Amino acid sequence: MRNLITTLALTACLAPNVLGAQEVRLDAPNASDDLRTSLTAASLSLALSRDGAVAPQDYIAAARADYRRLLTGLYSEGYFGGTISILVDGVEASQIDPLIPRNSVSTVVLSVSTGPQFTFGRADIAPLASGTQLPEAFSTGNVARTADISDAASAAVSGWRDVGHPLADVTGQSITARHPDEQLNVSVIVDPGPELTFGNVTVSGNEAVRTERVLAIAGLPAGTFDPAMITRAETNLRRTGAFSSAAIIEGDTAEGTTLPLTLSVVEQTPRRVGAGIEYSTVSGLTLSGFWLHRNLLGGAERFRVDGEITGLTGSTGGIDYALGATFLRPATFRQDTDFYTNAYAEQLDEPSFFQRDASIEAGIIRRIHDDVTLEFGLGYTVGEISDSLGDRTYNLIYAPIEGTIDRRDDALDPNSGYYANLLVSPFVGLNGTDSGFRIIGDGRVYRSFGENDGVTLAFRSQIGSIVGADAASVPASYLFFSGGGGTVRGQPYQSLAVDLGGGNEIGGTSFFGAQLEARVDVTDTIGVVGFVDTGFIGADDIPFENGDWHSGAGLGLRYNTGIGPIRLDLATPTSGDSAGERLEVYIGIGQAF
Repeated sequence: MRNLITTLALTACLAPNVLGAQEVRLDAPNASDDLRTSLTAASLSLALSRDGAVAPQDYIAAARADYRRLLTGLYSEGYFGGTISILVDGVEASQIDPLIPRNSVSTVVLSVSTGPQFTFGRADIAPLASGTQLPEAFSTGNVARTADISDAASAAVSGWRDVGHPLADVTGQSITARHPDEQLNVSVIVDPGPELTFGNVTVSGNEAVRTERVLAIAGLPAGTFDPAMITRAETNLRRTGAFSSAAIIEGDTAEGTTLPLTLSVVEQTPRRVGAGIEYSTVSGLTLSGFWLHRNLLGGAERFRVDGEITGLTGSTGGIDYALGATFLRPATFRQDTDFYTNAYAEQLDEPSFFQRDASIEAGIIRRIHDDVTLEFGLGYTVGEISDSLGDRTYNLIYAPIEGTIDRRDDALDPNSGYYANLLVSPFVGLNGTDSGFRIIGDGRVYRSFGENDGVTLAFRSQIGSIVGADAASVPASYLFFSGGGGTVRGQPYQSLAVDLGGGNEIGGTSFFGAQLEARVDVTDTIGVVGFVDTGFIGADDIPFENGDWHSGAGLGLRYNTGIGPIRLDLATPTSGDSAGERLEVYIGIGQAF
């Protein structure tokens, strides 16, 4: 394949073309927009002019190189009978001695006559592995673009690699331009090479992470060579966070019936600290921080401590505190299964309740695919509550089962794809606490359209339910509220709950929420957003029954930082007594969802 473009350098008549330092011009009167773009991108002379270069000898060298580069540009769009002339101050560039210094260059004119656009006559590649799909463009009658030939050759080689032939390569080609018929005949020969299995794997670049752990996390199988397994192994290593890069280098030759591999990694700095800040007029100021070790025990184990203070200067009751620690060991039991354990303690001083609790949990994370995960855990939590129903304590054993599909193009600023998460957590109450199930679902869809996909519609729907347990016999934090940044912007924080009468409220046992946003790019860095949110809280375990709705709407501004947008939202209630009469402000990093 490396010689494919060289072979395409068919005999063409090269006539003068113009190039200059003060003025560099491309004359291609019959060129299509696509061809003009290809020629402009190919020309070194035009690039020098755009960059403001002034050295005459640079223009001479660029002009002489442009013959071949412009010819390649013609071939890329199927023009195999064109002519090229490059004139430097009226003299053909090919006739200028590059070793004789020039004091100046005034004009360079690149003149291109395209000639006819060729189509494929014969388009053959053989042999092909079973199931190989060649590009549709590489077929008789289609425009004979060189990129389509290269793509077809790559597809043929990839087809053999996919069935266990890693040394497959293009070993011959015959490419003939039939000028009278304006056709290009192409015949490419592929050598599949032997069928091989994964061989000896040598690890390099690791210093702090043990070699056996690098191999375990990569999880390369012992069977037939499969390029998908190489890609997945590299992803497995990068996902741990212990490595800034991971690449598997294939051997050039076989060792018997196996292919030796070199697994090259570059380790990250093991420790990291971070902090965050978020503000809204409802929940006030939130401060958070973390300390992270990426390689705690020498096997890419991740240990993280998080702390958060919420409700500073806000109107959400009092100040909330949270402190937690998480340990994760990748490739436990098998390469696609991680073991985790965490411990967590928090105090929630909310408008409708006060709660202190502590929990400990352990489980596994199973990656079905790169974008599909399942989590299974077992945990214990203990705490105390004070709310409209009085003071009480609780003890729970719970077993969360969670599945996630994340097919968004960007988690912080998605423009396409979708996200779905479902958590089903059965719990067994001890010492008078009820038993039941807690179910939470979250789905998001993103679609972009318009020029450069500058308009994105984003929709989110949330649903929750407590099944089999009374609201008075479960932790208050298990119950559902609506209002504020995570549910209905514009409405006061957790303002929608179950009314017990006499000004007393508790959380509901069912919840539904929906958010719709229209995100419009104004510039590459500035965007505006319009949004509508709605939420429902019910006293029964089935949403939409025995409950109330509320809603909010507003406008937002986004500033793209390159790693995620800074978010500013202004929202007002659209239901209730204060509809349109109050304004809430939300500031954060990343889109609202």
